[in-house]
Amino acid sequence: MAKIVFAMNLSLDGYVDHEKFAPDAALFRHWIEQVRGLAGSVYGRGMYEVMRYWDEDHPEWTADEREFAAAWRRQPKWVVSRTLKSVGPNATLVADDIEAVIRGLKARLAGEIAVSGPGLAQSLTDLGLIDEYHLYFHPVVLGRGKPFFAGSRPPLRLVASDVVGEKAIRLAYVPA
Repeated sequence: MAKIVFAMNLSLDGYVDHEKFAPDAALFRHWIEQVRGLAGSVYGRGMYEVMRYWDEDHPEWTADEREFAAAWRRQPKWVVSRTLKSVGPNATLVADDIEAVIRGLKARLAGEIAVSGPGLAQSLTDLGLIDEYHLYFHPVVLGRGKPFFAGSRPPLRLVASDVVGEKAIRLAYVPA
């Protein structure tokens, strides 16, 4: 049975914004390995549109960026959206009955399935489908933006913490 994990980079005050801060080299390597090991990823529309950047090669990319793109392209993706009409390579559009689809993925796959996007994570939390939350804190205070937690959560229990690179700390929680 697969485990559903919501993991994202965030500011010290709890906001996610890929344009305001970026991972250092060590954290980026961590994300490459993380993506490489996934059974798949579930995206909300907005986060999927951000990640589509990795679908096409860019000549200015570093070796690590090319490696991340290759890992991202290989993994199966499920995109939850009622507005998109199609999705890119190796992706499946999920427009209805998200609960049945995610429960089916959990039952059918082994390993870790990543969830990307705070709104989607909130919906899956409300359905009792998130098994772990991984918060990657960066030494940045944004003051506003899209919060990592889009709504209330059940009580959480810390199960791991580690420093990743020179600037980030990862906290892993499970529902208590």
